[in-house]
Amino acid sequence: MKAVSQSKQQDHPLDLIQFLKGLYEAGRINKEELQKLVKARKSPKQHVLVFIANQNIKDLKNPGKTLDLESLTQVLAEQTEQDYYHVDLLSIDAAKVTKVMSHAFAKRHKIMAVKVDSKEVTIASAEPNISAWEEDLTQVLRIPIKRVVTNPLELERLTGELCRLSASIGMAISGDGGNKNKPGIGNLEQMMELGAQKEPEANDKHVVNIVDGLLQYAFEQRASDIHIEPRRDIGNVRFRIDGVLYTVYQIPMQVLSAVTSRLKTLGRMNVAEKRRPQDGRLKTKSPNGKEIELRLSTLPTAFGEKKMMRIFDPNVLLKSFQQLGWETMIWIVGIK
Repeated sequence: MKAVSQSKQQDHPLDLIQFLKGLYEAGRINKEELQKLVKARKSPKQHVLVFIANQNIKDLKNPGKTLDLESLTQVLAEQTEQDYYHVDLLSIDAAKVTKVMSHAFAKRHKIMAVKVDSKEVTIASAEPNISAWEEDLTQVLRIPIKRVVTNPLELERLTGELCRLSASIGMAISGDGGNKNKPGIGNLEQMMELGAQKEPEANDKHVVNIVDGLLQYAFEQRASDIHIEPRRDIGNVRFRIDGVLYTVYQIPMQVLSAVTSRLKTLGRMNVAEKRRPQDGRLKTKSPNGKEIELRLSTLPTAFGEKKMMRIFDPNVLLKSFQQLGWETMIWIVGIK
């Protein structure tokens, strides 16, 4: 008990001056910048790394570059002798990591599980000097915990997106998926604003949240296609990004059917018809207000309807050869 008490006393949020001294000793900033940053700090609520990154300070060790949030996170990992973790939502098994802890626990301690296997659970945090939560979580999980340091903004986004989607799926299951058909829409195209429904019916609101979340997630990842594929017990949601299909989530079949029904309704497709292929379209707005068109199609399979959505976002579809990584090839063949 004495050791635990001593450990808790040592817990403290990341200290600005201590971290800046580490940057100075590592040759990343000079003494003038150190003093300037100390004086410029006004809001103690803002994470230290976010504050420094917003100042656009030149990285003396890497000429021509600034100390951005990712590079500062790497420095913090080195200072605390913990592994650095770059958040990649496509590599995270959302169904597994969201079972490790509740959203409230993750939000309160500003942590999130990013990997789960039979040997250990990897927990990401932007506050490596705080460990009061470790003992309680270890006792509940009964498995070793590995700590990693990650970008505080990415951690906040990861926690919100994964936990919100998982909670909506859980509530949809307990509410029988909210699989109710909406009245038909008279317009030729359905203009849908994400999350715009003010007071959806109780049984439908969780399905609305799931669809909104999946679409927003696809837009953020710059996906060109969304595939919803039914299986015997659980369905797969996959995104095509730069020509490669990634499985981003697995959804129980009763919820997947409700999600498909909502998308068919939005695309002015016949919800009752499940034995024939159908096509539809809808327009929506991304979180930044940009209008995006989606083409929808369904195909009957042995386990239900497979749904495919093509995202017509000009910023995703229209790329130069350089953006596609063909610059070197162009130079070799003499086009450039």
